[in-house]
Amino acid sequence: MRIRNLSFSSREVVEESFEWVYDLEDLGYVGWEIVQEGSHCLNEVNLAKVKEIRETTNLQMSMHLPFSDMNLAGLNEGIHNEVLRQMKYYLQMASGLVEVAVLHPGYLSPYGAKLPERSWQTSITSVQMLCDFAAEIGITIAVENMPNFPKIFGQYPDEMLDLLEKVDRENVGMTLDVGHANTMGFLDEFVEKCKGKLSHMHIHDNHGEHDEHLPLGQGNIDWKKLMENLSDYKGLMVTEMAGLEEGRQCIEYLKSL
Repeated sequence: MRIRNLSFSSREVVEESFEWVYDLEDLGYVGWEIVQEGSHCLNEVNLAKVKEIRETTNLQMSMHLPFSDMNLAGLNEGIHNEVLRQMKYYLQMASGLVEVAVLHPGYLSPYGAKLPERSWQTSITSVQMLCDFAAEIGITIAVENMPNFPKIFGQYPDEMLDLLEKVDRENVGMTLDVGHANTMGFLDEFVEKCKGKLSHMHIHDNHGEHDEHLPLGQGNIDWKKLMENLSDYKGLMVTEMAGLEEGRQCIEYLKSL
């Protein structure tokens, strides 16, 4: 199979420097997704290095907004405002570097579980606010579908479509996380119903129950079928791996199809 639009996520190497990024093109990657977790969070110190990578490579960059301790559906007003502040900070830091920012839709806290409709509406309003902020700096917000995990929004195709419809912004799209969809048993339905909404993709494998983040071909996802069904997709496909060796394995597997 011809390799196209493959990007690499730094999700699993958040405590290392950025020097490894220079190896991505040699492996066959065309992009790098910088995840706002750990030492990879953009700041005034490392921003110059990231800009240097952008200027000295051909890598197309995307961003994954922070997700640890971040809940767009949270009902504690003070904490929720801080979550939005941090999201906006990282969007601003990435202005001019990325065109797509991945966003998790939120989850039900113990209090939120008592008020699920209010939590759902809070999540929608939060995405709207971030879209409005991101629109001013030319960034698309790509909301990601979630895995089989309790009390989290965005696990079902119709739920994701409903969220996107209610957000109703020109710069909102969807990140199809293939591994997440597989843990829910809805991968084919996600592709069928949502492929017209896709701005971005995450690709990793699992055995259909847990979010294992295995290299492609090591779980039960039918990658040949998936790639054929998404042959018209033009965005980045981001492997979310533990390191460059697993990233290399993903590329070799796709070549073998």
